[in-house]
Amino acid sequence: WLMQAQVSPQAWQFCWALLSPDKVPEIQYFGASALHTKISRYWSDIPTDQYDSLKSQLFSQIACFSSGSKMVLTRLCVALASLALNTMPEAWPGAVAEMVRVFQEDGGGVDGRARCLALLELLTVLPEEFQTSRLPQYRKGQVRGALGREWGSVCPLLQQLLRRTDSPGAVKARVLRCLSSWVLLDVPLSESEGLVHDCFSALPDPELFDTAVEAIVNAISQPDSQRYVNTLLKLVPQVLALQEQLREAVQNGDMETCHGICRIAVTLGENHSRTLLEQVDHWQSFLALVNMIMFCTGIPGHYPVNETTSSLTLTFWYTLQDEIMSFESDKQAVYLQVYRPVYFQLVDVLLHKAQFPSDQEYASWSSDEKEQFRIYRVDISDTLMYVYEMLGAELLSNLYDKLGRLLTNAEQPTSWQHTEALLYGFQSIAETIDVNYSDVIPGLIGLIPRININNVQLADTVMFTIGALAEWLADHPVMLSSVLPLVLQALGNPDLSVSSVSTLKKICRECKYDLPPYATNIVAVSQEVLIKQIHKTSQCMWLMQALGFLLSALPVEDILRNLHSLITPYIQQLEKLADETVRTQTDVKQRTHKHRAGTVGLWPIGTGLCVVVVLQQVFALIQTVLSKWLNDSQVVEAVCAIFEKSVKTLLHEFAPMVSQLSEMLGQMYSTIPQASALDLTRQMVHIFASETDHFPPIKALFELVTSVTLSIFQQGPRDHPDIVDSFMQLQAQALKRKPDLFLSESLDVKAVFHCGVLSLKFPEAPTVKSTCLFFTELLPHCSDVPPLARVVQEDGKLLVQAVLEGIGGGASRSLMDQFAEVLFCLNKHCFALLAVWLKEALQPPGFPSSRVTTEQKDNFSHQILSRERVNKRRVKDIVKEFTLLCRGLHGTEYAAEY
Repeated sequence: WLMQAQVSPQAWQFCWALLSPDKVPEIQYFGASALHTKISRYWSDIPTDQYDSLKSQLFSQIACFSSGSKMVLTRLCVALASLALNTMPEAWPGAVAEMVRVFQEDGGGVDGRARCLALLELLTVLPEEFQTSRLPQYRKGQVRGALGREWGSVCPLLQQLLRRTDSPGAVKARVLRCLSSWVLLDVPLSESEGLVHDCFSALPDPELFDTAVEAIVNAISQPDSQRYVNTLLKLVPQVLALQEQLREAVQNGDMETCHGICRIAVTLGENHSRTLLEQVDHWQSFLALVNMIMFCTGIPGHYPVNETTSSLTLTFWYTLQDEIMSFESDKQAVYLQVYRPVYFQLVDVLLHKAQFPSDQEYASWSSDEKEQFRIYRVDISDTLMYVYEMLGAELLSNLYDKLGRLLTNAEQPTSWQHTEALLYGFQSIAETIDVNYSDVIPGLIGLIPRININNVQLADTVMFTIGALAEWLADHPVMLSSVLPLVLQALGNPDLSVSSVSTLKKICRECKYDLPPYATNIVAVSQEVLIKQIHKTSQCMWLMQALGFLLSALPVEDILRNLHSLITPYIQQLEKLADETVRTQTDVKQRTHKHRAGTVGLWPIGTGLCVVVVLQQVFALIQTVLSKWLNDSQVVEAVCAIFEKSVKTLLHEFAPMVSQLSEMLGQMYSTIPQASALDLTRQMVHIFASETDHFPPIKALFELVTSVTLSIFQQGPRDHPDIVDSFMQLQAQALKRKPDLFLSESLDVKAVFHCGVLSLKFPEAPTVKSTCLFFTELLPHCSDVPPLARVVQEDGKLLVQAVLEGIGGGASRSLMDQFAEVLFCLNKHCFALLAVWLKEALQPPGFPSSRVTTEQKDNFSHQILSRERVNKRRVKDIVKEFTLLCRGLHGTEYAAEY
């Protein structure tokens, strides 16, 4: 209501009344906000001859509030800024010069400091308002040019206020904010050079430090600033001069100051590395800047607890490397001579920063700090991987030598943290880069068993490093015997669950043809950890997938023997539970889920036959379980999950079981209708509906679940949005894969259509999306499936009404693209009928919304039926425009975000 009030014609009257001094600031703020909305969005309402009086009123209001509420003052300044942008340069030439003059004159008993702060606020919001304004493109260019010319009035004022010794801190801070705002308009760096220099002078003042940093960073990161090479060269020594202040801040643990100075150095390096690299005569000062950034990367302390600065520097190293590598080869060789040693030093620094703290210190960190540290290590890992492109094989040799010295030096005790960081470096590179040619990997594999693994983090990294080398092991299978025992030993440790299982999975996937000699051992260890229930369900699934890869390389009889031994414990548990009906339901659910873990993961096996054999073995058992627990939705869901995974993976090899599963699914769905059963039916329709042999059972199943769902609709489907969602997806899939299913006399096509119309009115967005998909699949078949053609002809108007109701405000705005798709399909396949339906549906007053006029409805109808109907993107825009009108949001801030 308030937003509508702001955009109403009456806002011009009430906004001034709400600004009166006897109102509380919140009300005054609303008045000022309404004023800004009217000026910025409804400028065309204002007659030209009223521009000056509106300007004068705003000036006097700003003067009144310069000593009042800060939030109201800012809003009024934004309103005047918006007025200036709409009138410059033609109607209000020299706007900024006039603002400066008005506020410098003595005015109505307002003290000079308050006037000065109000002027600075106005000058600060002016460029900000320009950045967010909705001026047409041609106006934007004009106004940007006019503002650029006004910099001549702003710059001397800012300099004067910043350099005066008697300027209060609050004024200087506002000056710096104002500079920050103006440099974003691409003020030439050469013209703001003096002010940027003054910003450096303000850095020692703690009160001005943050705003000075912001202003410097904004000034030197402007895209245009690289043209001003001489100014940039002058900035380098100014940045280098901050090193003393940076060192002091590090010593005093002043994280904010470290952060600010680092931002300045990194911004200069990141934005201008190419320009500065090219100034060959000044190579030493740029190298000094690079070393200053290196100091920031290696800043003492652990991220994120003792420091938050080092993470800011990482992208600089990417940028510098890109620039060096982009020079032609002769030039590149010269730069590499200087910078390769720098990058080797960077690797040392990064690996030092990646080290874990002492066990005691790490234990004191919060879970949030540990998570931030994990992400930081991932960023370091990505940087190392990138740096490898410059340093190449020498980087791996370098890491290997360090690790070798560390592990073979008996005199000097090493911390596990140091070993872990070096391995982490290896893992980072080996994970994404082909290291098959590297001559140090055999040595590394040889070193791994020498590591004294006495810590979970170290053990995890050892596992992940072995996993990263899985492809290399596939080419050098002789080395498997060195690392496999470590992995199998780690499987028994619940703390190493993720790393050990994922590493075994990688080895089994990459090296499966070299693993038969180890298969018995791998299966035995895996079976032991599965029986002991060491791992969570998701890791059990991974482990089963690993065994799937492993077994797929064995002869069929070995596969079946191993499968039998792996699956039998689950089968026995289920048989036991099926007999003991007195057992609690929870136990059955847990066991059925465990059975999922035991079977779902088997499907990478190449020989589908083996999987079908196992499924046929357990099918009767699952039926027994179901007969006892058919009313338990979680058990039904677990059963559906087993078969859905099987069908998805085996595809056509699942054929021998189609008939059995169709019958069981029908039974399950008739007893307790559930979305998971419909989703599995959809999979079956997708894969088998087009096959002649399997069409009869699929057809029977499809008709049965449709009939059961239609009865749910008769009883009231509102409590089952998930079933309705899955039902609509199933119908869409059937239309896509086998429209012949809708030719059956046993299928009530008319009722299915009506259910779709009803589902369009559900409040749940996913359900409505699936229903729209159903209609976009159905409408193209009007021409080739007579029952569908009949129902659309008879009841298509109901569909149009439901779509209009949704567009009119009945559905979430996020669904408008889907409704537009349905209109697009109606247009394409039933154009003549749609013209009649639209006219009839939009006839009643107040439909689809009381906010739209007959003229607006006619316009919408005309646009939908015009030539533009063939352009889907345009139809979507027309629908979005109309829904905003229907909701009374046209021209508001909501509309702008849409």
